[in-house]
Amino acid sequence: MIAIKKILIVDDEPEIRQLIRMHLEQAGLQVIEAGSGRQAIQLLQEYPIELLILDLMMDEGSGFDVLQYLREENSESLVIVLSARREVQDKILTLGLGADDYVTKPFSPVELAARVQAQLRRHRPHSSYPAKILRLNKLVLDIDNYLLRNDGKLFSLTPVECRLLEMFMQNPDRVLTKREIYKQVWKHENFDDNNLSVFISKLRSILEPTEDSPRYIRTRRGIGYSFSGDGL
Repeated sequence: MIAIKKILIVDDEPEIRQLIRMHLEQAGLQVIEAGSGRQAIQLLQEYPIELLILDLMMDEGSGFDVLQYLREENSESLVIVLSARREVQDKILTLGLGADDYVTKPFSPVELAARVQAQLRRHRPHSSYPAKILRLNKLVLDIDNYLLRNDGKLFSLTPVECRLLEMFMQNPDRVLTKREIYKQVWKHENFDDNNLSVFISKLRSILEPTEDSPRYIRTRRGIGYSFSGDGL
């Protein structure tokens, strides 16, 4: 029997865990809870976890410790950070450690549940479909396995990085607005310029010869970005 993957809520406030759990279980998801980063890591070792909703500041192991553990284990678990910390640097750090989304407290549990569902829809495989491959000159993107081959070199992408590059490769030489990109990649309306900037920078570090003079992902000031289909 195949074990059903679970959603793990990691927060040191029981009331918040209960509120989130209620909304996720109403959506038909299986949920378990952890009150600390240390307990979360123990549960990750025991259960197949598809997605974590992760607070950052907790006793007995922070959310940063959990993210670092996931990175060291090359885990495919998705992560939505849920934190009262609003500083840009915290978002940059957590997204850099592999988080897929960042939600600040206070939050709407209905919106959070919608974000969870959106992440799961993108992450769950469709076994009846062949692997989806995109090609653009020297770029080959394996969407199902989050792999990019760039001029013969292979790179492993996070789910968000893969979705962002997929959108760019499907729209070469077209100017895409920031809000349009965010809605398509993150699957919700609450636009966050900092989140988008972090992932653009990460993609540039893979694609560009030098980030200071980007040739492929071009900034369109006051509008958004375009992706060059020439010379890759």
